[in-house]
Amino acid sequence: MAVAEVEKAGKASRGGDAGASTGALSGAVGWLPRKYGEGKAFLAEVRSELKKVTWPSRAEVYSTTLVVIGTSIFFGFYLWGLDLVFSRVLSFVVKR
Repeated sequence: MAVAEVEKAGKASRGGDAGASTGALSGAVGWLPRKYGEGKAFLAEVRSELKKVTWPSRAEVYSTTLVVIGTSIFFGFYLWGLDLVFSRVLSFVVKR
């Protein structure tokens, strides 16, 4: 996609409005094939990048999921306890 952007920038800097009516017509006619080509190139790049990914095994996903769940439960109770302590302290300060 970067190549298409560089080409667009080059065209913009070269030409102003010279032949704007014919350029607009050819641009409108060529829009769909150009977008189709860009989309096809994008999907090819995505496919090649996904081949480079190192996917985790089922055991790794299971163990890290347990770590995330355990950590969430721990910090949930920790923050709940802090909330109780601070609310009691604040209510004691306000009643004075």
